[in-house]
Amino acid sequence: MSNFLLKNDIKQIVENLRDISNYFSDKTILLTGGRGFLGRYFMEIFNEINKNVLEKKLNLVVLDNLITSGREGSDIPNYENIEFINHNVINEFNYDKKIDYIVHAAGIASPYYYRAYPLETLGVAIDGTKNMLKLAELNSAKLIFFSSSEIYGDPDIKNIPTKESYRGNVSCTGPRACYDESKRVGETLCNVYHNIKGVHTNTIRPFNVFGPGMQETDYRVLPNFASRIKGNIPLEIYGTGNQTRTFCYVTDAMEGFIRVIMNGVSGEAYNIGNPDPEISVIELIKKIELILGKEVKYNIVDYPDSYPADEPNRRCPDIRKAKIQIKYNPKVLIDDGLKRFIDWSDKVYCGIQ
Repeated sequence: MSNFLLKNDIKQIVENLRDISNYFSDKTILLTGGRGFLGRYFMEIFNEINKNVLEKKLNLVVLDNLITSGREGSDIPNYENIEFINHNVINEFNYDKKIDYIVHAAGIASPYYYRAYPLETLGVAIDGTKNMLKLAELNSAKLIFFSSSEIYGDPDIKNIPTKESYRGNVSCTGPRACYDESKRVGETLCNVYHNIKGVHTNTIRPFNVFGPGMQETDYRVLPNFASRIKGNIPLEIYGTGNQTRTFCYVTDAMEGFIRVIMNGVSGEAYNIGNPDPEISVIELIKKIELILGKEVKYNIVDYPDSYPADEPNRRCPDIRKAKIQIKYNPKVLIDDGLKRFIDWSDKVYCGIQ
């Protein structure tokens, strides 16, 4: 494992899942987007499960076209029982062995990149999802689709924290629509294949997952801030800075994702995130200052052309369904997660000018 992920984080996730990891014994898992931020964690976790938990090893087939994977994602480890295939999921994929699980995590998740590649963003979530659903039907496999909390749009105050049943306050023509609407169509495809063709599908809606492994050029709020801190450059806050978010450290998120894969109720969607605390971007900076022990300078600026405006004012998940049905329980406090991330980024990031 490279220094781009923390070994202790991987071991912690596997230890937390040890009692149910035998679900994967002698199974074949197809993972799309396997060299992205979350995909790399899946690879390391499944490799660790093979080494230290399972007697009958799982087989992992990893698909990625490496377009947004960066240098770290393109450096593919050579692990036993893990096969990498360079493939774009908008094209059909054929595999001559039985597949038990399909984890469709491919996608362009950073607003900077889906602003730059709107057609590709639509393609992977719509055409790619349909191709994976066809493959799941052919193999009688369970399919897990990675959607997004952005499918809720900008929820009204009565629906915060936001339940999975909330239909959303969205726009099909806004600057973020290529991402939001593509994920909503992907979810619709999953529901159709579940209801009409009997495919076991689950949808995951992540809420602001962060941690070591995020590329410096990701441009989402925490890697953006960490890069500027490393370069001793004032932070830039888009909008007012009063917009609020919750942040989920990656170990909690990955445990939640894998619990959905193993125990998700067929046809159901799950919010995976940490609802506490819901804080503003300015409050987030104050927490970073406490970790660093110094003042962090920042400027409030207009949204640049490269980053889509019209972002939600608030975003906070209701995770009661995940707690009850899959026993999901995030444990890492935001201060602890931020410290791990800031300490790691200080060692790995260069400080973009």
